[in-house]
Amino acid sequence: MSDRSSQFFPPQLNPLFTRLCQSISYPAACLAYQLELAIAPEDVAKLKEIESERIVYLPNHPTLDDGVVMFLLSARIGQLFNYIIAQEAFQGWIGKFLQTIGAYSIRRGVGDRSSIVQTLKLLQQPATHLVIFPEGGCSYQNDTVMPFRAGAIELSFKALAQIAKQETVPDFYLVPVSLKYRYTSPMDSAIAKTLSHLEATLKITPLTNDFYQRLRIVAERILIDLEHHYFSGKLDTTLNWNQRIERLKELLIDRCETKLGLTPADRLPLRERVYKIQSLLDSPLQALDITKATREDLYQTTVRLLNFDAIYDGYVAEYPTAERFLDTLARLEREVYQINYPPVKGHRKACINIGSPVNLKDYFTQYRENREAVVQKLNQQLQETVQKNLTQSAFD
Repeated sequence: MSDRSSQFFPPQLNPLFTRLCQSISYPAACLAYQLELAIAPEDVAKLKEIESERIVYLPNHPTLDDGVVMFLLSARIGQLFNYIIAQEAFQGWIGKFLQTIGAYSIRRGVGDRSSIVQTLKLLQQPATHLVIFPEGGCSYQNDTVMPFRAGAIELSFKALAQIAKQETVPDFYLVPVSLKYRYTSPMDSAIAKTLSHLEATLKITPLTNDFYQRLRIVAERILIDLEHHYFSGKLDTTLNWNQRIERLKELLIDRCETKLGLTPADRLPLRERVYKIQSLLDSPLQALDITKATREDLYQTTVRLLNFDAIYDGYVAEYPTAERFLDTLARLEREVYQINYPPVKGHRKACINIGSPVNLKDYFTQYRENREAVVQKLNQQLQETVQKNLTQSAFD
C-alpha cells in the first residue's frame, strides 16, 4: 500500500487560529458555499448547558458541505470541535487546514487503529467536543438518514469505561443532530437549467414542460445506459424501477468483489463493502494482480455505487420540493459528468435541529451487563431521533 493511502493525519488544533476562522466563518461560508446557519435559540441553549462536559455530536450527512455547517455550529456556540473526516480529504493545504482546526483522518473500509486510538484518547479528555458522522458517508439526500454505524457509541462507552477506572463515572453526552438544507429563493429556473443541460448532454428532446416528467425521462435514460453497460443479454422489463436499481447495485458490488477475489460480504451494508473495496484499490497494482485500467474502472464503479446508494424511486414524487428535485439532479450530474461536486444551485439555509442529549452515564451500568444490547439500542434510538426531527422539519 502506498505511503499516502496508509498515512494517518492527526489533529493539530490551533485554538487561536481556529477562533480566528470561526470569527469570519459566516461571511466566508455565504460567499464560498452559499450557506448560512439556522438554529433555534432553545437548541443553542441546550448545547450551552452541557458545554463543560464531554460531547459527541452525531449529525446526518446529506451533502459534502456538512463539515462546513458543523464548523459554523462550533462558531455559533463558541466551542472548539474535533472532527473525524475521511482520509482522502487530507490533500495539500486543505489537509493541513483541516488538521489545524481539529480534524483528523479515518481510513474507511479497514480497521484504522491509529484513528481509533486517537478517538479514545480525545474522548478521555475533559470537555472534548467531537463530531462523528455515524452514517459513515454522504447520503446525497436532504430528507434521508441512512443506518447509523455503532462505532461512535462503542468508542464512547470504551472511553467512559477507561475514565471510570480513575474516577466516578462522569457525564458524557451523545447529541443527535438533524441537518437539513433549504433554498432561500424559488429554484424553478435552476431546476429548468439543470434539466436542460442534462437533456442536451444525453441528446434527449423534451416533450413536456413538466419538471417531474422530464426528470424521470433523464433518470430512465441513465438507468438504461447503465443496464446496457453492465448486463449482457435481454433485460427483464417486468421489474419496477426500485427492483432494477437494486439489481444493478448488486451486480456492481459483486463484480468488484469478484475482480478483487473477495468473498461477498452480504451481511454488511453496501456502503461498508464499497469502502473495503476502495481501501484495497489503494494497494499497489502488483499486489492486486490487475491492470491500471481495471483499477480505474473498479474505482469508478465504487464511486457510482456510493452515488446511488440511498436513491429510490418515489423520493421526489412523495414530496416534490426544490431540495428533493435538486438532490436528485445533482446525483444525476455526478453520474453524467463524472464529477464529485456539482455546482451549488442557489443560496441555502443549513437548518440544524438538536435532539435531546443522551447521557451515557445513565446507561453505564446496563452497558457493563450487556454491552452489545445497550449499544444497539442507543444506536437505533439516536438514528430514529435524527430521522424524526428531519422528517418533522420537512413539513414545517
